[in-house]
Amino acid sequence: MMSQDGTPPGPERRVLVTGAAGLLGREVLAHLASAGTTVTALVPAGGPDVDADRVVVGDARDVDVVRKALVDATDVVHLAAIPSPNGYTGEEVFGNNVLSTFTVLEQSGLAGIGRVAIASSYSVTGLPFAPRTRVPAYLPVDESLPVQVEDPYALSKQVDEATAAMMWWRYGLSVVALRFPFLGGQDRLDAQADRYSHDPAAGVRELWSYLDLRDAARACALALTQPPPGYQVIGLAAPLTLAPYPTGALLDRFLPHVPRRTEFPGRRVPLDLARAEQLLGFRPAYELPIAEKELS
Repeated sequence: MMSQDGTPPGPERRVLVTGAAGLLGREVLAHLASAGTTVTALVPAGGPDVDADRVVVGDARDVDVVRKALVDATDVVHLAAIPSPNGYTGEEVFGNNVLSTFTVLEQSGLAGIGRVAIASSYSVTGLPFAPRTRVPAYLPVDESLPVQVEDPYALSKQVDEATAAMMWWRYGLSVVALRFPFLGGQDRLDAQADRYSHDPAAGVRELWSYLDLRDAARACALALTQPPPGYQVIGLAAPLTLAPYPTGALLDRFLPHVPRRTEFPGRRVPLDLARAEQLLGFRPAYELPIAEKELS
């Protein structure tokens, strides 16, 4: 029987989590463990220790390492990636992210894995890290928004999604690409909220969106059980922004010429979250309490 949050139960399933030592990876391990799910963690050499039923040390780009990690696995949560273009060369960011995703999905397909959830990103739109100012074609942002990619991280996520789509045709491997916004626990989200309060312009590229790590981990688990077979792209975010100001006022000031397909009452995030609810049955459970105030 499936648990209420969609997490596969323990003995019948083993989930491989790549990038398990990262910010989200650790939260996914904790979430799966709390549901009694057997987990294999793939972590890089020299990284911090993690708590999992089985730990494999190595690089997610290495075919032999990935094959070893996939032993007895039924499903995969693939999170191994360089998380931004900052501090790395373009070749490092693009090469690492694209090859690790291809290797994990290719070997998962060959191994007969049931389902895979991969970490895509809101950054696939090209907006957050573009060297020049870019604005969305319309609001709210949804999974069909035309991308404006000119940085290696966004390009790597675009290729990751294309790779995932190809693996459905190649192997019948069901893959869900989760487009995560800014992720954090309490301290990280508090710091970002304080930044947006003092400088709301700092959140324009991210549309002031965020998601608590606990909700992100639950979405990963749901992606392994809830959607129909196939390839799916799903955008995620908390329903309200990290900024204390009304969304309409923020958009009037910073994105006045972007067409709006709906109204944004209060602090409603200008992202379309319908697919997350329809395909995952997902609604965020953790929201940062922020008192709304006027934008001066």
